[in-house]
Amino acid sequence: MHCAICHGKDLSGGLGSSFLDSEWKHGGEPQSMFDNIKYGLPELGMQPFDGTLSDAQINALVIYIREKNHQAGLAERPTPRPEDEVLKTRYYNYRIEPIHSGELDTPWSTVQLPDGRFLVTERGGDLRIIEGGKLLDEPISGLPQSWEHGQGGLLDINIDPNYADNGWIYIAYTVKAPDEDTYMTALSRGRLKGMQWVDNEVIFHVDPKFYSPRGPHFGTRIVFDQKGDLYFAIGDRGIQDQAQDLTRPNGKVHRIRPDGSIPEDNPFADVPDSYPTLWTYGNRNPQGLAFHPVTDELWETEHGPRGGDELNLIRPGINYGWPVITYGMNYNGSPLSDKTHAPGMEQPVYHWTPSIAVCGLDFYTGKDFPQWENDLLIGSLRQEELWRFRLEDGKPTQQELILRGAGRIRDVYVGPDGRLYLVLNSPGQVVRLIPE
Repeated sequence: MHCAICHGKDLSGGLGSSFLDSEWKHGGEPQSMFDNIKYGLPELGMQPFDGTLSDAQINALVIYIREKNHQAGLAERPTPRPEDEVLKTRYYNYRIEPIHSGELDTPWSTVQLPDGRFLVTERGGDLRIIEGGKLLDEPISGLPQSWEHGQGGLLDINIDPNYADNGWIYIAYTVKAPDEDTYMTALSRGRLKGMQWVDNEVIFHVDPKFYSPRGPHFGTRIVFDQKGDLYFAIGDRGIQDQAQDLTRPNGKVHRIRPDGSIPEDNPFADVPDSYPTLWTYGNRNPQGLAFHPVTDELWETEHGPRGGDELNLIRPGINYGWPVITYGMNYNGSPLSDKTHAPGMEQPVYHWTPSIAVCGLDFYTGKDFPQWENDLLIGSLRQEELWRFRLEDGKPTQQELILRGAGRIRDVYVGPDGRLYLVLNSPGQVVRLIPE
């Protein structure tokens, strides 16, 4: 209504410049675009819209412009695609190879055992085994019951850092309240005996008063630091304001011991009524957690709303801002917040606006691609992309799109064999990258 007369109904320009060619004469970052709209560039004929549009509306407009610019760029940018026999990147050429026959049903996560077998979770509740390139017909029996509700179900899996000695395997899954249709994330650990799950121990669950009937944002990932402490995350469960409430478990990253006990030095231990396992808060819907193999820094990816997917460096006691600050807007295009910054709230190290549905991540520590050593590999669902980030002093210094179009990448995993694996929701496969 306000912009088309100068910038064109399709944003391709007219009296004013195009929004589709990525040539930003006065700054292409969200804050610069916000300032240009709000305060104008009167000397160039761009009138200020302060008073005509609210700050929240201007934020939503910035996101919309960036979405259209991104879509235009996708049509022109050559990217590596899996239908090519050999995929080319900056340092390496590679090909994609499925590691199993058969198709998985909405796989969520995988882990490789020391004997070479892979365990794969299916969101519907089954734990499957891939052995010798074959997906075994029967799932593991005896798992605790999980409920496929909305985005919930059987989610992440990991093994103990001392698995060779103790055999513990950890799973995150959705549980249901006994007497009503409300749900929340829980964690258990158990062992494998043949094709059976045995010695189950619930190591994290919350009081049913914290459960919700809503379907989104269960999280989660399970990772261990170099000391052996366990970290996981729970999304805001679609109740965004609760991410700022320290008395509630949702919208947070948590730390516990592997047996479920709570470290006495958790950052909010001295805050009255705070949930005792909290490590950070203000996290919308974490989808990836990984520790840097050298610095032991914890990195996280989380879904934004429409815009504002985030890469965060997770540090104890920090407020990551959701929903007070965000680079996104509501899915229907209406404004969500008028703030992208606020005192006492952490900025993302990187954000994707528009969203790519950023998901699992891992640091590369294998031998197949040595020039990627310690680089962060990040998958996406919506855009079906795999990104490589080089980090220095906590900031990305190199970014490369190394794959698009293989499928929805739910998990990125560097196995103990040094190979790089991807869990694809669709098609339901686990694949690996093989250097050429």
